[in-house]
Amino acid sequence: MSRPGEPGGAGDPGSAGNGHEPGLAARVRERWGVHGRGQHERDQHERDQEDARSVDMHDGVRQGGGRDSGGRDGGGRAGGGRPGGGRRGEQLVVPRAQPDSYYGKPIIKEPVWHSPEVPGYLFLGGLAGASSVLAGYAQAAGNHRQAQVSKIAAVGAVGLSTVALVADLGRPERFVNMLRVFKPSSPMSVGSWLLSGLGGAATASAASAVTGRLPRAGAAATVGAMVLGPGVCTYTAALICDTAVPAWHEAHREMPYMFAGSAASAAGGLGMLAVPGHAGQATRFAALGAVAELTAKHLMLGRLGETAEPYRTGRPGRLLDAAEALTVAGAAGAVLGGRSRVATAICGAALLTASALTRFGVFEAGRASARDPKYTVRPQRERLAAKARERVP
Repeated sequence: MSRPGEPGGAGDPGSAGNGHEPGLAARVRERWGVHGRGQHERDQHERDQEDARSVDMHDGVRQGGGRDSGGRDGGGRAGGGRPGGGRRGEQLVVPRAQPDSYYGKPIIKEPVWHSPEVPGYLFLGGLAGASSVLAGYAQAAGNHRQAQVSKIAAVGAVGLSTVALVADLGRPERFVNMLRVFKPSSPMSVGSWLLSGLGGAATASAASAVTGRLPRAGAAATVGAMVLGPGVCTYTAALICDTAVPAWHEAHREMPYMFAGSAASAAGGLGMLAVPGHAGQATRFAALGAVAELTAKHLMLGRLGETAEPYRTGRPGRLLDAAEALTVAGAAGAVLGGRSRVATAICGAALLTASALTRFGVFEAGRASARDPKYTVRPQRERLAAKARERVP
């Protein structure tokens, strides 16, 4: 028997095949297989990479995959790798990742704003701003009856919108505190100042119209309210779109136009309902607003894709469908109804109701999108994929 350290002895690494006591190399092969531990770890790492790559495959085909002219697959390995490694027609080893959060839990918090306070605030603020614009338009056209009604409507709407906002804030001093500073980057700060400025100008304009005193000051106040009106109509859209709520944030391009059109149809509808015999300017104003609202809405829903689902389904979808039907019927009846006072008043009421339903539908759609995590994850993944495609030469 050979001694340890001699050729063929127990200490010789090459003695495993000679019938003697296995050496170190033989024990390694027996423990880790014929390739040794290093090869085993490389094989395991390669298998892990294969499994990870299969997650990125869509419908059984790896993105950018396929074989090149040298017979290599998308991962660069000859022969295409193991089953499920990305070849066409093969089943995925690991299921494709789904854009869900932890056990389907929401990723962002649902807005804590209350209903009907906040939707009412959105509607009444738009009505106040658009009524101020309509008042200036009617006064310039010489329709003083319509101008007076719109001025009074603006004062009432801006007062009620402030009440709704304070009710949601909880304490009146919170609204006053927002006026301590002016922050252009904050829609709430800008909106608070716009609402306050419109309230003062509309009140002065309406007081002059009702009492007949200080006509020049009243005319100046009317112009001031007319200038501030469009900002009050649209800043509420910027307010909700400047959040992380998917259905609101993704709609930031069209939402201001949609809110402005809805506010104009509401102001025109209120003028048609209040003075159906002197509603020429109100009818044209409402028809223009209805066209702008419906156009912006359909452009928004077409661009949002899957994120538009909250606007089409459930309670928000029903509210918005009813609002669209009333808007179409009201605008068509106003234009085609002729001089019938009853038809004009009914169409005006339909347009006013439609505008309110639009605000409630948009508000509920935002809350619904915050509850479902897919509306948060999928737009982010789409943006990342688009950026990745732009970087590819």
